Amino acid sequence: MARSDPVEWYYVGVDVGTASVRAALVTREGQVKTTAEEMVTIWKPHSDHYVQSSTDIWAKCCSTVRVVQRNQVRGVGFDATCSLVVLDQNFQPVAVNQDGEAERNVVMWMDHRAAEQAARITSTGHRVLSRVGGVMSPEMQPPKLLWLKENLRATCWRDAAHFLDLPDFLSWKATASLARSLCTVVCKWTYCPTEKWDTSFWTAIGLEDLLENDHSKIGSVTCCPGSPVGEGLTQEAAAELGLDTGTAVGASLIDAHAGGLGVIGADVRGFSLPCEDQPITSRMAMICGTSSCHMAISQGPLFVPGVWGPYLSGMVPELWLNEGGQSATGRLIDHVVKGHVAYPQLQEQAVKGGEHIYSYLNRHLSSMAKDLGAPLELLASSLHVWPDFHGNRSPLADPTLRGAVVGLPLSQTLDDLALLYLATVQALALGTQHILEAMTQAGHDITTLFLCGGLSKNPLYVQIHANATGLPLVLPAQTEAVLVGAAVLGACASHDYSSILVSYLTRGTVLSLSFYRKKYSVFLRLHVHQREYMALMND
Repeated sequence: MARSDPVEWYYVGVDVGTASVRAALVTREGQVKTTAEEMVTIWKPHSDHYVQSSTDIWAKCCSTVRVVQRNQVRGVGFDATCSLVVLDQNFQPVAVNQDGEAERNVVMWMDHRAAEQAARITSTGHRVLSRVGGVMSPEMQPPKLLWLKENLRATCWRDAAHFLDLPDFLSWKATASLARSLCTVVCKWTYCPTEKWDTSFWTAIGLEDLLENDHSKIGSVTCCPGSPVGEGLTQEAAAELGLDTGTAVGASLIDAHAGGLGVIGADVRGFSLPCEDQPITSRMAMICGTSSCHMAISQGPLFVPGVWGPYLSGMVPELWLNEGGQSATGRLIDHVVKGHVAYPQLQEQAVKGGEHIYSYLNRHLSSMAKDLGAPLELLASSLHVWPDFHGNRSPLADPTLRGAVVGLPLSQTLDDLALLYLATVQALALGTQHILEAMTQAGHDITTLFLCGGLSKNPLYVQIHANATGLPLVLPAQTEAVLVGAAVLGACASHDYSSILVSYLTRGTVLSLSFYRKKYSVFLRLHVHQREYMALMND
């Protein structure tokens, strides 16, 4: 069959985030033509338990794709959070909580119920831990699996026949293939592309039953992100999505990795950035939304204490990935702002001005700085936030840490709320700097940060990060980088591109950029204060 004119080729990217499903129709040149979004349900049955439904998630994938789809869709790519999906031998949902609601069969990425199991796995000192920064996180799958075995042995563990990362669940629903993406199994399951599953690890932590039948419960077949999965869309999936049977489906990515894929290869020629004409390893992709991930790649393996990786082919084929992160960023900002006594007043003022609450807060802080004749960055110099309200993912790698605020006054005005918001953003930025320092000490040479995700649309957040890190921050003109990254997977699966790296070269030429540089050196003073507080906390 002769191919259609290339200008009519499209790809669909589907992004399953923490709270919503989004789909986009993307052109061959990487331009987003249209998008759709639907919210998904989150249940919190117990403290630190966060649960979703794979049935609900797939239904929202179908409805959003039907909104954006059109003729000449040549490929589909999925990304999703690294949540754990449990299915029985008939591929029906299995409940992951004592409540027994079968539809609630997804242990979310941010579920920390398995903190004790993660600590026990870390205490084994097994060699696979060297690939996760030396510490097993409760956000990874082995501790979650161990929790299910120890706490739901007579229900969930007995009935479960398939444990899948959510991105792999989506490709299975689309194609009926159980092939797992190297992105998921390498980054969240301790799989090694060269050594495969380490049977001694699963035996050491008490999950030797997962080794049965050639590891069928956790995956016997793996493939690189973007490689074709199965025979493309099954007839059933095609009907649900409104696409053609056999449409190519690319092996999936974790959502943060899709964002990294969508920005890290951008063309920066003509902007006088330090990464221009330098290897892609001089760049870090920072995907900042509910949580944040800091993705750096290297030609060879670099071991960074407290930082996940190195992962071979975890994001870009044949390159090694290190993944730093903060477990709560956008979620923390929302928590701090919406929990303040002055939040109703903030809402009222924002509605009156026709603004988003964070646009209002940013403008309010600028007004406060002007009135005081001081740099905005120093307004909160006597207020200190320790931002690990949901533990520290990296580089301290301690899920038991909790947040703190030092320097609160008795007043609870709108000004106080604005200052607390500013101090929280600054604390998160200093956390990014802490991660950068750890990566640099291990051998990374990062000169430029590339941002995407919801928080990258907040100019204060971006500028504060430029101040804290001293590095230029790049924002691609295409703001939906995660969706573009997902669509790239479908484009590669369709064989319209020979590889993910080739797709960079084609898409990069059409991108324009905006970027932020360090604005105030006085921000370093806050860094010193934060370091002093860090030392106090560690004591």
